[in-house]
Amino acid sequence: MAKVIEGLYYSESHEFVRVEGEYGYIGITDYAQNALGNVVYVDMPEVDDEVTAGEEFGAVESVKAASDLISPVSGTVVEVNEALDDQPELINQDAFENWIIKVELSDKGDLDNLMDAKAYEAFCAK
Repeated sequence: MAKVIEGLYYSESHEFVRVEGEYGYIGITDYAQNALGNVVYVDMPEVDDEVTAGEEFGAVESVKAASDLISPVSGTVVEVNEALDDQPELINQDAFENWIIKVELSDKGDLDNLMDAKAYEAFCAK
């Protein structure tokens, strides 16, 4: 079973959001990195780009497949995880520690459309 962390928000496309104040750290879940296999490249937006809930903001490529990244929330990118440029495999080592982008949330109501840990575990078990 993939690792799921309490207190995060999860999307059906297997992204997570860790909320800290007005900011959300977005990455892919342990389930997603497991399904992808060895991550070899992460395509990320630029700082100051806008992301929209339900829309693509980048991609993760593995030796097996490429997968679009779908933003679980709307906001403005304030930071990208530059460590992933040189070491995309960090996502495989710990998907939750190695978030992809940090956004300033424009609408916390977006979080209401996401799953909590228990609901996400049930979703993945289907």
